[in-house]
Amino acid sequence: MIRDLSMKVAVLGGLGLQGKAALADLASSAAVHSIICADVSLDAWEAVTGVMDTSKMNPIIIDAVDKPGLTALFRIDVDVVIDLLPLPLMRYAFEAAIEAGVPIVSTNYSYRLRDLDPAAKAAGVALMTECGLDPGIDLILYNHALQGFDEIHVINAYCGGLQEASACDNPIKYKISWNWAGVLESTRRDGRVIRDGRLVEIPADRQHDPEQIHEIDFPGLGLLEAIPNGDAVHFTDMLGVTETIRETGRYSLRWPGWSAFWNSMKQLDFLSDIPVPGLPCEVSPFQFLTAHLGSSLQYEDNEKDLAVMVNVFEGFSSGNVSAGPSG
Repeated sequence: MIRDLSMKVAVLGGLGLQGKAALADLASSAAVHSIICADVSLDAWEAVTGVMDTSKMNPIIIDAVDKPGLTALFRIDVDVVIDLLPLPLMRYAFEAAIEAGVPIVSTNYSYRLRDLDPAAKAAGVALMTECGLDPGIDLILYNHALQGFDEIHVINAYCGGLQEASACDNPIKYKISWNWAGVLESTRRDGRVIRDGRLVEIPADRQHDPEQIHEIDFPGLGLLEAIPNGDAVHFTDMLGVTETIRETGRYSLRWPGWSAFWNSMKQLDFLSDIPVPGLPCEVSPFQFLTAHLGSSLQYEDNEKDLAVMVNVFEGFSSGNVSAGPSG
């Protein structure tokens, strides 16, 4: 008997920056039979039809906060769901996937969804998180590097999405190639690192302090700022190597000047979710920055964005000291 190995895939946020790239890859895959492109609006669909083969695709409008609607969608002959929604919508998608009995993959961190593990196991549903660039490719490199060490002492991960140097024409030297609300949200993320063998907690409001920032010389680009961003110890715990770690951190890379700007903005409370009193409508500083800068930090047609990554590992291997970057 010949099994039908063709896949039916639903892409949530299919018309977003990452979603369109996923659609292009899926469209060119012989293993994919049909693709549901689901988004809150289809305004960008015409642009998609002009740059890729859409013959396998079915565009539909759906609001990701409508969990019953998501569940019903997943039950319509879908083999797997790819979640490329903004982080605040991730839980709706994952809960719907569990109810529908369909596996789901996401690029986002799993920190906020650990409580779903028992329900997913009971339903026999695979929840695959952290399957993007960062987190994702870096974590694959983590495991690959560990195979070459008898004892690991240093794991430092550096990654960033930023523009080419010639496009640094605004005060923060940044343009938007990722979900902008997600970028801003990352400036409010607590961090945990290990320095000199000691656990260091970095609250979000201290994340951009000068003493938390260091620079690395990135090949072909020069000096970039490294900003602690996320829980590095969570991953060394998962790998079972925290006891031997002298240093670990997860760092976002930006052009110099980014941290000084956001350090000042935090001190002025520009990342607050509390609505500003006295305005004609309810709007918080964070909402204002998302909308205002989101439109003014766009790329020109002749400008390029970059994805940069380096991972550093040090330790002992067969009685010898080993060290080096990967990625």
